[in-house]
Amino acid sequence: QVQLVESGGGLVQAGDSLRVSCAVSGRTFSNLAMGWFRQAPGKEREFVAAISWSGSRSDYADSLKGRFTISRDNAKNTVYLQMNSVKPEDTAAYYCAGRRSTSAGNTYQREASYDYWGQGTQVTVSS
Repeated sequence: QVQLVESGGGLVQAGDSLRVSCAVSGRTFSNLAMGWFRQAPGKEREFVAAISWSGSRSDYADSLKGRFTISRDNAKNTVYLQMNSVKPEDTAAYYCAGRRSTSAGNTYQREASYDYWGQGTQVTVSS
C-alpha cells in the first residue's frame, strides 16, 4: 500500500519562505510522477505543481510560477514544494499526489490523473 505523508506546514508571515515535504512509502518512488495541490477554505482543490518521475520536467500553475518550486529526491523518497514570498492567498491545505508513470518526462495537472494522495498539511499565511 502506498502512503504519502506531508509535513512542514505551519503559520508564516507574508513574504516568508516555507518548504513542505511529502514522504512516500510502499512503492518504488522513482516510478511515480508527483504533484502538489491545494485547497483553501470554501474553494475547490487546485493544481499547484507537478514533476515527472525522473525530475527532468516540472510544471506550475501560471499564477505561481516564479514563487514556487517543486523538486524531488529519489534517494529519500521525498518530493518538496518550496514556497517563496508567500501571500495570504496561499493559505490552504496542501496535498501531495502520486501516480505510476512510464514516461520520464510526463507531468500531470489533473486531480483525476493521480492514484495516491496524502492527508494534507496546513499552510497559513498571516498579513
